[in-house]
Amino acid sequence: MILVFGDSNSHGTPAIRRRGDVARFPEGTPWPDVMADLLGGRVIVEGQPGRTTVHDDPVEGAHKNGLTVLPALLESHRPVEMVLIMLGTNDCKARFGLRGWDIAAGIGRLAEVILASNAGPAGAPPDVMLIAPVPIEEAGVLAEMYQGGPARSRAIAPALRAEAKRLGCGFLDAGRHASVDPVDGIHLTAEAHAALGRAAAEAVRNRRG
Repeated sequence: MILVFGDSNSHGTPAIRRRGDVARFPEGTPWPDVMADLLGGRVIVEGQPGRTTVHDDPVEGAHKNGLTVLPALLESHRPVEMVLIMLGTNDCKARFGLRGWDIAAGIGRLAEVILASNAGPAGAPPDVMLIAPVPIEEAGVLAEMYQGGPARSRAIAPALRAEAKRLGCGFLDAGRHASVDPVDGIHLTAEAHAALGRAAAEAVRNRRG
């Protein structure tokens, strides 16, 4: 079984045109569903809109902190063969003031929690794949919230690649396969979800050997 630990782009949120929109693509469209269809196995998706890596959100709430909830999710879903982490987009919000390296380090902290757990088969830790999120743009109703975010988001992938190597995790750069919807500069189109799902399935197959 694979566990996808992510944010709104794993949840399947389409581009937001008005603040407060809570729409979701239909089942089968989000990239984890596409990946699951190609792999033919069970995929559990824990994608929470607004989720950060390791930070309480002073505006949206402390429950957005991925580090806080991760141990409980590992216990509730074990045994898990592999955990795919795709986070970092929400860390690019201007209010956090983070650099790409800081964001990658937060993702690495999540990976360390997984690798120290007994949530895998036979009480071993699950394997981990780190997915650098698709680079963002300042656009639409979210532009001010993510002011300066494009540069931060583009710095995540190289730093996260180094984190994956340090920790012995798999790595996938989502930005090589998909781009954001220009409507809001943050979320993926249905076509981007399909492309990312195919790339993730191939990466998992390669990781499994």
